[in-house]
Amino acid sequence: MAFPNDRMDPRDWSLLGLLSLLWSGSFIFNGLALKELPPLTLVLLRIALAAAILLPILRLRGLGLPKGIAGWRPYFAVALFNNVVPFCLIVIGQTYITSGLAAVLNATTPLFTIAVMAAAGEEGLSARRVAGLIVGLVGVVVLRGGSSVGGGYGILFGLGASFSYGVAALLVRRHLANSPPLATATFQLSASSAMMLVVAGVVDQPWRLPMPGLQTWLAIIALAALSTAFAYIVFFQVLRRSGATNVTLVTLLIPLTTMLLGYLVLGESVSLREIVGALVIGSALLVIDGRIFNVLRAAPRAS
Repeated sequence: MAFPNDRMDPRDWSLLGLLSLLWSGSFIFNGLALKELPPLTLVLLRIALAAAILLPILRLRGLGLPKGIAGWRPYFAVALFNNVVPFCLIVIGQTYITSGLAAVLNATTPLFTIAVMAAAGEEGLSARRVAGLIVGLVGVVVLRGGSSVGGGYGILFGLGASFSYGVAALLVRRHLANSPPLATATFQLSASSAMMLVVAGVVDQPWRLPMPGLQTWLAIIALAALSTAFAYIVFFQVLRRSGATNVTLVTLLIPLTTMLLGYLVLGESVSLREIVGALVIGSALLVIDGRIFNVLRAAPRAS
């Protein structure tokens, strides 16, 4: 299956916007659930419930399970770098830093993905793409400029998660390019559940924890159903249509969507700096897409 290198059509951008909304919610749901649950147990519940939601849908669609160890191996590899490592790093990081800063750090994923893809010889580096990503990262810096950074460990964990996502995109491209999006999402989450059952069982011993309250359970269910199960179906659909680097552009949108959700749901204020940062990031997306330059070049000829 061929992956396009650059352009995205309106449907791709719509899916990308939906994905940003779904994954932005994960930072808020994480923040709520972490009040009562340790990080590794939260990750286990998130991915195990998401896998449980997707498995019956997979069966209804008539998709079978991978055959033997060789069939499962690529899904375990992707699960490690796309679920286990980044989810753990993000939720552990959120015990040191705010959800907003965690989302901002997540916006470095396209930069790491471009570096990983270029180092592996999978995708070329166009000047427009590099320029757009740099502008986008400047916008992210503007969003957080002037505030106390703090939480050095949290920042390190957030950047580690972004690098892990870049490696996962490479693995999906190389080994799961022809896997249906629903199958890829379900099998990687199933593999992640098996790994996290061991990790959380050893570290947290979840059976010894007190029963969480209703708000925490609602946050976990939303995290699993919306921000994980449904989000990964959308993610792999965009990945197949638009390529690994383009799909990671969602991480440039997530800080904006998280900011909007904070305003609408939590009543958080939006500063002028945040508005400017949003405009800069929006400009970066236009630069990466490239069609705005065609419009600008065509305007003088039309006049």
